[in-house]
This record gives sequence, structure tokens and C-alpha cells, in this order.
Amino acid sequence: MAPSLRIGLSLSLSGEFEAMGRQAEAALRLLVSDVNREGGVTLGGTRHQLALDCRDDASDAEQCRSIYRALCFGERADLILGPYSSRLARVAAPIAEEAGMVMLNHGGAADDLYEKRYRMLVGVLSPASDYLAGFVRLLAGLKLWRKRLAIVSTPSPFAESVAGGVERACAERFAKRHGVKIRVKYRGRFDPETTPATLFPALVRNRVNALVSAGDYAHDLAVMRAVASSALSIPVLACVAAGVERFREELGEHAEGIVGPSQWEEQAEIEPRLGPSPREFASRMRAAARKAGCDYPAAQAYAAGLLMRAAIEAVGSLEQPRIREAFSDLRTTTLFGDFAIDRVTGRQIGHKMLLVQWHQGNKVVIAAEPNIEGDALEFPAGWRLILSSFQIFKLSRRGEDESDDEHD
Repeated sequence: MAPSLRIGLSLSLSGEFEAMGRQAEAALRLLVSDVNREGGVTLGGTRHQLALDCRDDASDAEQCRSIYRALCFGERADLILGPYSSRLARVAAPIAEEAGMVMLNHGGAADDLYEKRYRMLVGVLSPASDYLAGFVRLLAGLKLWRKRLAIVSTPSPFAESVAGGVERACAERFAKRHGVKIRVKYRGRFDPETTPATLFPALVRNRVNALVSAGDYAHDLAVMRAVASSALSIPVLACVAAGVERFREELGEHAEGIVGPSQWEEQAEIEPRLGPSPREFASRMRAAARKAGCDYPAAQAYAAGLLMRAAIEAVGSLEQPRIREAFSDLRTTTLFGDFAIDRVTGRQIGHKMLLVQWHQGNKVVIAAEPNIEGDALEFPAGWRLILSSFQIFKLSRRGEDESDDEHD
């Protein structure tokens, strides 16, 4: 019987991140099955089968910490993958660093994870500051005289990274030249019962016509529900949560026209050097785990497994410093897209974010600089009749002396 290599990690199979954790687990089980069917992993001329040791962290930081302590020390696994979410990756990364084990981070995108310059952390995802930079370019390309933007974010490192990326994109020459200006910034817990009473008047006062929500899934859903059920009629909406199927299921017709970032979509035209194409993966994933679904959490976990296999086969051993060096040299493409990391920080620099939008109940990939007349961009449901003419694009030029509103 072939020896086995144990892949250790925690995932949220219950709690706040359960839906995403179960997708990732199903994808990793598919990966293990695929690799083993192909003959396993070859190290030093010996073939090894993969074995998955996935434990439920229940979306809890202390439970996650305990699991990674066990996997990196007491019951040391051969290979380590990270948990889902930046919050839990923040707990696991220093433990893997202390143990001298490479941690392939497929589930945490916050920029601050790489600011600590962990030697053994390897990122698969585009960092959070890249999430909605493309949305700003999309906004700049619209035929509005003035693009008055509001950013509504939670006080978390992930949300701050997303919002910071939006602000930097707004400060770029292209956005400034095309009239993009941040008029309102709100940072804090969004309570649907109380927050609109103070926030929405500021949106009206500043004549906001584009709004970005940056936070966890619950925050984004609450913001979009409140805006959709109000009389604001903001024509351009975006949020991080719009990138997953669950968003359309929970928001219903109000999801129409909302833009979101996506690390991965099965319709993306990618020709991978490693593993299956996006469409092939999605088809096989749904057949293997229909209930789990198939969004970016599944794709990024499967891709992480492919990348780990490539790195350890390049080294030919389980020597962790050499595996980390192999990742620094690795330039390849999987179903998830291009892979390349910064040699020092481990931050992902090869992968490119996608922009998606809900259109007639379907999620479609859109260009960052749309042709409005070509129907490249759909507007939220409440604007269907208004957009029968393009008067919306002839907004007033007044307001040069408007003051920005910032709430904390």
C-alpha cells in the first residue's frame, strides 16, 4: 500500500462561515480523490496517496487556534492549508510560522495578513484591497457627469482593506479625470433599524449616485436590503457579498444590477496548466457535492491543493523551507487563474479579480470599462423605467462646493 501524505486544516463546517467552509471541504475531498486516482504525489521517486484531515473550527477563533496547534505540533500534519476567512487565517498563520510549516492561505484575503511578513505564508487569493478597484474603473467609465460615491464599511481589517482599495482607486488619475469623487464615508456597524436614519439623509444631501458596501456577508446583505427598500434610487450599487449565489437567493429581485467582486467564475476563459478547466471543475464539483454549491470558496480550495502538489513535487521532499522557496519560483495557471507570489511577503500578485453583476437572475462577468449602449452594465431593478431614456446620465453639474460627509 502506498504511503500517505496528510493535509491538515480547519474549515468552518458550522457557525458563521458554514456555507463557505462546506464548499471548501467538498472541493478538497474532490481534489484528494482526483490526485489519488491519478496515482498520487511523487516524492523522491515514491508515490504517495493524499489523505485529508479537515476539522471543524465552528467559525470560532479559539477552536481554530487549538486545531492548528494540534496539526502543527502535537499531531503534526505533512502539509498545512489555511482556514476560511481572514479572521481565522489571522489565528492560524502565526502558529504555522512558529512551527516552520508552509501555510497555503486559500481563505483569507485581508491585506494585513501579509504586512507581518510571515516567512511561511503563501497567498492564493487576490488581496482585499484589489476587490473593488475594478468597480471604480467601471464607475469612471459610465456616462455620468458626476460620480458621487459613498462607501459603507464595517470596522474590520478585511473591510478596511476593501474600502482602502476603493479610496486609492478613486485617487488615481483615470478616476479623477472622469469625475469620481467620494462624497460619503460611513464606518461602523450597520443596524437596519437605526443606521438609515442618520446615513441616508447624508446620501441624499450629497446627491450620491453610487454606493459600495464593504464588510462581511451579513453587513452587505443588510446594507443592500435597506437601500433597495428605501426611496434613495441610487443607480449604481456594489458590495463584496454580490459575488456568491447565496446573495441572489436571499435578496431576490433586488439583487438585479448589483455589482460584486469575484475571485473566480466558472465562465471565465482560463486555460490552466494544472488541473481541470473552470467549467469542467464546476460540473464535476456539482456532481460530487450538489448540496455544497460551487462558488469561489470551492475553486480556491481546489486550486490550493493543485498548487501544493506542484510545489512539493518540484522539491521532491517535505522540507518546508524548500517548499516555500518553490512557491516563490512557481509561475503557473489553474482553474482559479494565474499564480505568482511576492517572494518576501507571500502575497498573491498573479491572480486578477473579476467583476460580476446580477442580470435576469444570473451572475455575469462584466468589463471594468463598460459600453453602456452595448448593455454591458445593468442597473438595479428600481431604475428600469427611468432608464428607458438616458436622462439619468445628464445629472446636474452643480455641487462643486458640496462638502463630504464622514461618519464613524
